[in-house]
Amino acid sequence: MVFWQSARTKVDGLTIKDSTFFLFEHVYALPLVPPAPAAVLATVAEHLLPVLLILGLFARFAALGLLIMTAVIQIFVFPDAWWQTHALWAAMLAYVLLQGPGRASADFWAGKAADHLVGRN
Repeated sequence: MVFWQSARTKVDGLTIKDSTFFLFEHVYALPLVPPAPAAVLATVAEHLLPVLLILGLFARFAALGLLIMTAVIQIFVFPDAWWQTHALWAAMLAYVLLQGPGRASADFWAGKAADHLVGRN
């Protein structure tokens, strides 16, 4: 939910706000990644990856993407926020990455359907 809420502050309808580009240029500046592409990538990822995670669709991919985002935020943007927030996010995302999304996920049922189609039980 944190990533989704952050994403919603970056857009106005389907347009990325000018303030988002300003933040990525002056506050969230990353080494090696120009501000404009970083703003677009972060905005798209913050919208897409939480939805995939909630649905349990490509959940490990979504968890990995959000874990990488958490690491980037921790290392380059807010390095003093580890124990307050980022450690908790990282622990939850690492769990999904390592254990999978569980029986209620789209990934689980897609795997069951695929097993059925190829004759595995």
